[in-house]
Amino acid sequence: MKLNRRSFIATAAATTVAAPVGAAQSLVPVPVRPRTKLAIATYSYWHFKTERVPIETVIDKAAALGVEGVDILHRQMDIPEREPLTPAHRAYLQRLKRHAFSRGIDLVCLSIHQNFVQPDPQERRKQVEHTHKCIEIAYELGVPCIRLNSGRWNTIKDFDELMRQRGIEPILPGYTEDDGFNWCIEATQQCLEKAEKCGVLLALENHWGLTRSPEGQLRIINAINSPWLGALMDTGNFLEDPYDKLKQIAPKTVFVQAKTYEGGGEWYTLNLDYKRIARILADAGYKGYVSLEMEGKENPDTAVPKAIQMLREAFA
Repeated sequence: MKLNRRSFIATAAATTVAAPVGAAQSLVPVPVRPRTKLAIATYSYWHFKTERVPIETVIDKAAALGVEGVDILHRQMDIPEREPLTPAHRAYLQRLKRHAFSRGIDLVCLSIHQNFVQPDPQERRKQVEHTHKCIEIAYELGVPCIRLNSGRWNTIKDFDELMRQRGIEPILPGYTEDDGFNWCIEATQQCLEKAEKCGVLLALENHWGLTRSPEGQLRIINAINSPWLGALMDTGNFLEDPYDKLKQIAPKTVFVQAKTYEGGGEWYTLNLDYKRIARILADAGYKGYVSLEMEGKENPDTAVPKAIQMLREAFA
């Protein structure tokens, strides 16, 4: 039988009405918990002790492992850390961005070094200007956040000795801990306008110095109370009783760096329960990236794939 257009529409409508209820219900999407995306910190391949590993090399290795993102260590880039950005530097950043895109890799964080615990206002200003430059670098790369440090007193100059002291150092003579916090809060506030303008989130890490404890880290974040400042959770930087401390900062966490220690740690080794950490983050509603920071002495070409597989299983 030949159907004209009007007959076809009528037949189709009747068929739709006659469709069983179950068929319509089957079209309703079932809610699925988002899969945690993983990244690899370029630091996983370079611990400052060997010849520098290019960022492009880490991007290629991440793509080969099927990892979604790369977290860039600023000091590992092929541009000077402290000099002003030049056209040649900016061209390098654009080549990096193109390289990552061609490999299907997101550039998700820029881990920088600055120190706001400076008694001299001019020195603090230099640190703020350096942070502004790093925000620009992130903007050029399309990176959505930077790792921020509070800074430390630098009364222990040697980092290996600082690690032997479990990250604890004396306060600079003539000053108080409150001085350090006030300097850090003021300097961080001076970075917020630039961060918002560039759309780059500041992620304050639980690092050595003022943010060695969750109380110190949250004191700075809560004092500023800005949507452009959150916590970076480094799972390996709370050396004692880490889980309760990680739980304290989880609600403010905007980025996670997950430490592993294949072959024994460069400075220390923690036996971290990543399924427990995954639960802490899930309970806090965290849905962002988890970036591997492999800090072990094993060759990263064998250690990183093992660590990524472990994280995939823990965050499944």
